[in-house]
Amino acid sequence: MKNQNIVPGIILIGFGIYYYLLQINLVLFDQFFTWPTLMAIVGIAFLVQGYRGKDYDSILPGVILFGFGCHLHIVGRLDIWPDHLGAFILIMALAFLLRYQKTGTGLFHGILFLILAAMLLFYDQITIWLANIESGLATIWKFWPIALVLIGIYLLFFNKGRR
Repeated sequence: MKNQNIVPGIILIGFGIYYYLLQINLVLFDQFFTWPTLMAIVGIAFLVQGYRGKDYDSILPGVILFGFGCHLHIVGRLDIWPDHLGAFILIMALAFLLRYQKTGTGLFHGILFLILAAMLLFYDQITIWLANIESGLATIWKFWPIALVLIGIYLLFFNKGRR
């Protein structure tokens, strides 16, 4: 049985701690008094609901909210962290893959988002790589009709197991 009190309970505890620290003006946490922190708190609530409450469909919004909240905190502080749309899509891919781990659904979406994120994050490197192999592909591309003929011959004469 799923416990539906986990999300609101954690949100109330998290928001209470957040606003208490804001009220006492604790300098140590000054950079965390922003809306991405609240987004991350809601994401944590969904993640606890997903894993502890065995409501595995809550994993998807939990990872997305927590991931976006963390991303928005990290992006301005770490030089190696990408400030790019691909980072958001990577977080969504992770959310689908983690939900797939528990529910068995969403693998296609996770892989699709993962490929899209990789293409966006590494676009410059991919275009350089494609420019280097473009001349080789141009030569190979001239012979694609021959590949169709060879595949047809294989299917007609050598693939006896499918008849």
